[in-house]
Amino acid sequence: MGFFNKERKIVTDKQAIDELLTRGVENVIPRELAQKKLTSGEPMRIYLGIDPTGAKLHLGHSVPLRKLKAFSDLGHHVIFLVGSFTAMIGDPTGRDAMREALTREKVEANFKDYKRQAQKILDFSKVEIRYNHEWLEKLKFDDIVRLASKFTVQQMLQRDMFQKRLEEQKPIALHEFLYPLMVGYDSVVLDVDCELGGSDQEFNILAGRHLQQAFGKRDKFVLTTRLIEGTDGRKMSKTYDNAVYFDDAPSDMYGKLMSIKDELVATYFETLTDVPTDEVQKILEGHPKEAKMRLAREIVTKYHSKDAAEKSEQDWTNTFSQGGVPADVPTVAAGKLRDIVDGLSTSELRRLVDAGAVSYVETGEKITSIDAEVSGVIRIGKHRFLKAQ
Repeated sequence: MGFFNKERKIVTDKQAIDELLTRGVENVIPRELAQKKLTSGEPMRIYLGIDPTGAKLHLGHSVPLRKLKAFSDLGHHVIFLVGSFTAMIGDPTGRDAMREALTREKVEANFKDYKRQAQKILDFSKVEIRYNHEWLEKLKFDDIVRLASKFTVQQMLQRDMFQKRLEEQKPIALHEFLYPLMVGYDSVVLDVDCELGGSDQEFNILAGRHLQQAFGKRDKFVLTTRLIEGTDGRKMSKTYDNAVYFDDAPSDMYGKLMSIKDELVATYFETLTDVPTDEVQKILEGHPKEAKMRLAREIVTKYHSKDAAEKSEQDWTNTFSQGGVPADVPTVAAGKLRDIVDGLSTSELRRLVDAGAVSYVETGEKITSIDAEVSGVIRIGKHRFLKAQ
């Protein structure tokens, strides 16, 4: 935390602030407060909270991470809050069923891997890391009752996922009502000027704003970032097998990005790259394929290197434009399909097989079972190859 003792220049440039509040942003509440704080020249406390419920980060996760970095680049004090307590409870956001609780050990293991991947965006020497078990596990029952008194059942039922469950007569556990109280209390303890999060977190973040006001803390504004769609046009999610992951091999990442719908290219440029807006506009005015190739190069360069991006582009061109196979196809020992394919769950692999998306390159013969013995070069989906020998 030594860097916090240094004098840091606060950037108040109008163009930089405008981009901060608009690029990749879904909502700012209240915008007037955000403008006032950002132009004051005073350092702000900004935080992003994450529950490390999974170990793999995809490009959808990068949008709020990039926004946190943008605040840091303007000189503000940024806090990365690990939901070491709340991840064990489970956030109902966006779910039509209760989330399975995690152990502290699993949360810690997930965050270790999360941090390794997030370092591709954030310089953690300029970020304060906090863990919410530090204060949440110390709350007594009367503290929780006092927090609960700040909200009504009607407020909680405004959440759309609860409405959906009520309509479908699915259960809502009482602890799920407590989740917004806990993450709201994080804001009280951290006493921040702004909280970031994906647009699906708006209810929780506003709960924090409400509690900061109730406890006489500073007035914070809320900034929510856009959710992006995956390769199939649905919300990017591991569940849908449509995600581009930070740890994807360069060629896999490039291929996935080339497979997105044309109408997503503008959104990806805005939310996932630093290409200036006026340059993006010129790129989009050109050929759609060339625009998508530029996008893929930008993103692969960000998460790997310029050389990796150029090689991936050459491989993609050879594979899809000239009907060839990449030069660096991974080689594995021949065996059952389910045993030689890494990075896919059994259900994901079975879905691809059932869809006829796994086949031998030389003959085009489709592989019809995940238990099939495989020997030769195979294509898995649109952009992945494997040589079994």
